[in-house]
Amino acid sequence: MNSNLVSNRTAFSGAAANRLRRALFHPLSRPLGALAVLLLIDFFMIPGFFRIEMKDGHLYGSVIDIVNRAAPLMLAALGMTLVIATRGIDISVGAVVAISGTIAAMLIGGTMVVNNGVPEYVSNIPMGWALAAALGVALLCGAWNGLLVATLGLQPIIATLILMVAGRGLAQLLTDGQIITVYYKPFFYLGSGYLWGLPFSLFIVAGMFVVLALLMRKTALGLFIQSVGINPVASRLAGIRTAALIFFVYIFCSLCAGLAGLMISANIKSADANNAGLLLELDAILAVTLGGTSLAGGKFSLVGSVIGALIIQALTYTIYSLGVPPEVNMVVKSVVVFLVCLSQSPEFRRLRLFKSGNQA
Repeated sequence: MNSNLVSNRTAFSGAAANRLRRALFHPLSRPLGALAVLLLIDFFMIPGFFRIEMKDGHLYGSVIDIVNRAAPLMLAALGMTLVIATRGIDISVGAVVAISGTIAAMLIGGTMVVNNGVPEYVSNIPMGWALAAALGVALLCGAWNGLLVATLGLQPIIATLILMVAGRGLAQLLTDGQIITVYYKPFFYLGSGYLWGLPFSLFIVAGMFVVLALLMRKTALGLFIQSVGINPVASRLAGIRTAALIFFVYIFCSLCAGLAGLMISANIKSADANNAGLLLELDAILAVTLGGTSLAGGKFSLVGSVIGALIIQALTYTIYSLGVPPEVNMVVKSVVVFLVCLSQSPEFRRLRLFKSGNQA
């Protein structure tokens, strides 16, 4: 009987060890661990970091602020995830953000009228049409990138570099280099509104995430994207419409960037073609790689990309809150990029496997 008890204990401990090992080596364990470390530092270094209060029917607090400010980056990261999963890259995200925000701000603007003796601002055109036009321009930008990459066969970084430069220049031409202010209050709801006590921007991100996750899990689209990322030639020979799939992911990436541009413009109540979305594409790429998506294509994680965006925003908040010069933020991000690229390099993986084999 004692031997049976000992064997049962051994089996139980072995199963627990296996579960612990699987948890530690789960693809999301590293980004979740990094986010936990950042939040732990904030807990000890920033007084009242986790305090959340209800004011005017809204939730306020540092955590809510981080999640709210990370919403545009989350959207950009979701779109970038699919692009990188197909062995591509899109460095025109920031320019699309600037164009989208500029179009919406110019069309909405705000004209003062007197209604029943009460002055109020109204939109220059119906807001729905203005938002549709801004997103339509973003879709055209994605179609341009997809055409260059999927049809003409240009290298993704070169194809999107064209729009990165020309797109922001176009936004600056539309605004004459000036900041266009929006006065129409319903538009502000996209970036600074609240629903059920939470920032409305989070519901936009959640809706996009759910739709994308369902497409990836409930249809063959996710499998096709992985296949193209692993071997585009073999995928084409297997009957997958590789060019159409690549064209789709660039359109979707620009759509996410267009939504992010509307959020940013609504949040700051203006369109700043010079600074809106500046370097957002680099943060999106970093968020995607932090979340476990392989830069070599094929392997991707939507949840990981969202966590990566939270890591970047939490890191930015921590640096600013501790009084560290903002320039340090760029240095820290560069170190993180180096470490992520190093961990994904074939030589590093072979060295790690070699060491683990010797220890075994």
